[in-house]
Amino acid sequence: MDHDPGRRADLYEQLARIGKVVVHPKRIELLDLLCQAERSVEALAEATGLKLTTASAHLQVMRQARLVETRREGTRVFYRAAGEEVCRFVGALGDLARARLAEVDQILRSLGADAAGTERVSRDELLARARAGEVVVLDVRPAEEYSAGHIPGARSFPLEHLEARLNELDPAVEVVAYCRGPLCLLAPEAVALLRGRGRRARCLEDGLPEWRQAGLPVEAGIVHNGGSSGRNEHRSPRRDHRARRSPAVGGPS
Repeated sequence: MDHDPGRRADLYEQLARIGKVVVHPKRIELLDLLCQAERSVEALAEATGLKLTTASAHLQVMRQARLVETRREGTRVFYRAAGEEVCRFVGALGDLARARLAEVDQILRSLGADAAGTERVSRDELLARARAGEVVVLDVRPAEEYSAGHIPGARSFPLEHLEARLNELDPAVEVVAYCRGPLCLLAPEAVALLRGRGRRARCLEDGLPEWRQAGLPVEAGIVHNGGSSGRNEHRSPRRDHRARRSPAVGGPS
């Protein structure tokens, strides 16, 4: 018997604060981006196609729900996901949507994700084959996301530059591309492009957030010539606990 229905109502009211964030698709998109890398308000507005004032308003709602945190550099405000549990929540939301909403897979198929990325590589297979030098791993997210954290040894090939840089890849070595997660289309598009040029290519089964959440190594660093990571020279101080050095698993370059 519930002796204090008022207190239970208070509890659900607190849970509803999270619901106020995910009720809007742009807020989910913003959270997804912040699970990849810390960004300024201006960068978030540009990435999501929002006006600066609109992006700021959405971010304030997310901050009030304590899903994001901020820091300042002079007059600029930078946002980041408040913790790894926030990114697990975003991932679980995507998993639930795919499991319960047939429309999600229909949209992915209409965008060509299935045709390009049906055959996916598991994390265990990628680790084994990359360490054996049998594949090269490409991070096809924007460079700032790669710099904030990536699979050790992965090479930074943002999708928009991939075609122009194909000559940097050994055509005899298979490529495994990854991006932001199962609902991200960057890696499937990269695989479609590579296959269209006669290259052997597959997608990782998910993305960098899931890789990190599985306890696998993540490296942070700047992008050098050729797209491979350098030493950890460019880490956000707020994300240092998520990025650590480990033996490279990216395969041959």
